[in-house]
Order: sequence, then structure tokens, then C-alpha cells
Amino acid sequence: MTRRRPILAVVSPFIDKSHGTERQVAEWTSQLLDDFEVHLYCQHVEDMDLEKLQWHRIPMFPGPHLVNFTWFFVANHLWRWWDRTFRGISHDLVYTPGTNCLDADAISVHIVFAEFLRQMGSELDFSQNSILSWPWLVHRRIYYQLIVYLERRLYIDPRAQLVLYARKTENDLNRFYGPHEPLPVLYIGVDHNAFNPQMRAARRSEARRELGLAEETIALLLVGNDWRKKGLFTLLDALAMLADLPTVLLVAGNDETHSYQSIIKKLGISERVRFLPTRSDVAYYYAAADIYTGPSVEDTFALPPEEAMACGLPVITTVTNGTSEIMTDRVDGFVLDDSSDVQELALRIRQLCENAELRRLMGDAAAQTAKKYTWENNGHQFRAIFAGILRRKESSRATPIHQER
Repeated sequence: MTRRRPILAVVSPFIDKSHGTERQVAEWTSQLLDDFEVHLYCQHVEDMDLEKLQWHRIPMFPGPHLVNFTWFFVANHLWRWWDRTFRGISHDLVYTPGTNCLDADAISVHIVFAEFLRQMGSELDFSQNSILSWPWLVHRRIYYQLIVYLERRLYIDPRAQLVLYARKTENDLNRFYGPHEPLPVLYIGVDHNAFNPQMRAARRSEARRELGLAEETIALLLVGNDWRKKGLFTLLDALAMLADLPTVLLVAGNDETHSYQSIIKKLGISERVRFLPTRSDVAYYYAAADIYTGPSVEDTFALPPEEAMACGLPVITTVTNGTSEIMTDRVDGFVLDDSSDVQELALRIRQLCENAELRRLMGDAAAQTAKKYTWENNGHQFRAIFAGILRRKESSRATPIHQER
């Protein structure tokens, strides 16, 4: 008799391999297909084998991100209720990255927004921004406050198993939502078939030619969405201090550019900053780059720096990025203590720009470090976590009968 596989519901607005958190969900879910019957409750899915799982498509709601997120939050509960009530799909486990639903058995915490808001400070202050950016500020402030409210409700619920990408997140959770029991940490893996020094060397000439980068140009790279969180303002200020170096900053991802254009013009670096679209083969950008620069304001674990390391790039990041926990400062990159320290960031960029041998040594060390982290290892870890949750749920259902004597 064939044993029934547990049914796993994965709740995420979208899943693909072009974005950090969404790539992690795609990779982790793919590792579980032999052990679970997987049902995706998403609005958009790419880069997944849909023949091996079931996608329950939730339609997009037109309008700002805040509106669509609110709609998705309500809709995914309705879709799963419908499937449970009328289609007989009873989910044994519900997993979500972040605050997407109220009934998750497992939540991977990719950012603590309460800490992020604390660090943002004046950047969301109307008095510190152009009136043209006020609509964007209103949207972001409301959205962030909604997420913090959901965090406060979900992250203290003892029924939900929180899964961390980095140990630093535990400190943030304890600070804002009270002490937790020690939580499992899964340092995110890398697809070493796609990201490796050999790939970078093979694609470098073509990628740089297509991007119009001269041989002597040193390309700095930042990949990701929500560029404020990635520290782009600090990075732009640092770039302005390096006017004597042949540097170009490549910024790849999805975000609005309006907030940065006036600052870029004021700093006189318009010719040295390029905003590039998201690509499914993000390795193309790593191939073109010489240094990865990600002075994160707040990142639980930014995947692009780790992918850059796997490609043999030296990485500059901050202690406020959990990726720094797998790095050794001054060995496979630089880890800055203060994400707003422009002078320190500029100094570290200068050191790497002026010393090709240092770039090579740090890049080689970074590639060796990244080899320790794979999606397969994450799959083993996640299976163990889910097995523990299933055992606890089964135990709670087997309530003993007490007889009076």
C-alpha cells in the first residue's frame, strides 16, 4: 500500500528565481516535491515544474502594492477554504515566507520590518523628502505599518514555527516581540551549477561588451529590490567620493528610480550609475562585475551577495545583512559595522579598485566559502523541520482519555 504524501500549501504572492525571497521559496519547494504533495497559492509562478505540483492561481488586483498585498492576504485564505470545503484538499502543512497568512505552520522570516523601520529613520520623513515623493512615502509608510502589525500578531503565535535565514534575526525578534525559544537557522543555498567562477570567466567579455563597459572600467554591482533597504543612498554618496577612479555602478532590480535621480544629478555621477532591469539569468550581471557592493540597511539574508561570492566576486556588505554571518571580514570580503558610514564604504571600495590582486584573493576565498551552502542541504533541513511540525500536530490530535476513579 502506497503511503500518502503529506499535503503542503505554499502561500506566497509570487514565486520565481529572479528575486531573492521568491527564489528561496522556489528552490526550497523544489527540494520537497518527492516528500510532499505541493500546492502553490500564488498570483504568479515562474521557474517551477508545474507538472509536479498544483498551482492555485490567485488573480492580481490592479493598483498599488499595498492594495494588491491586502487583496492577496484575504484571497489566499478564501481560496484554501474553498479547496478544503468543496474540493476535499486538506492541507497537512501551510508554509509562507513572511506575513502572508494567519494560519501558517511554518514561517520563514526574511526581514523584521519593525527593525527595518527603526533603521530607516528620517528617510520616511515627509520633511526630509521632495513633495513629489510624498505619494510614494504615504504608500510605503502605510504598507510598512501594516506589515509590522501582522508581525506582532504572527511572530508571537506559538503554533507557528519560525525559520530564520540568519542568527541576527533572532535578536530583532526578541527585541520587538519578546523572547523566543532558540529557532532553526537555514543559511540559504546557492545553485553552484549556475553561479561559479568558471561561468563568470566564460561570460565576462560578452556581458561587459553588451553593457558597454570598457576594459579599464571597474564595475560595482548591486542587485535587489527596495534599494533603500539595500543601502543605495549610502552607495551613491560613496561613489561620489571616488571620482578619480574608473568606476561604474550597476543597479539591477525592480524599484522606482525617481527618489535617486535628483541625488545622482546633485552628486554629479549621472554618467557613472546605470539602472538595469531584472533578469532571470542574474549571473549575467555577476559576470560583468568586478565588486559586489551591498551596504544593506536591513537584510535578513540577501541572496545576491552570496551568489556573487559563488561567482568569485569580492563582496562588501554590512553586519545588518545576515549574509555577513557566513563571511569572514577582510578574507572573502569586507563587512562594515555601520550601513550609513559613507567614508568607510568608499575606503573599502577604493582598496579593492586599486588592488587587482586583493580582488582576486578575496574573490577566490569568497567562492570557497559559498561552496558550503547548497539548496540540497536546505532541503534536508526543511524536511526535518516539517517532520517535527507534523509530529507535534499528530501528537496534539491524539488527546489521551482520562477516566475518573
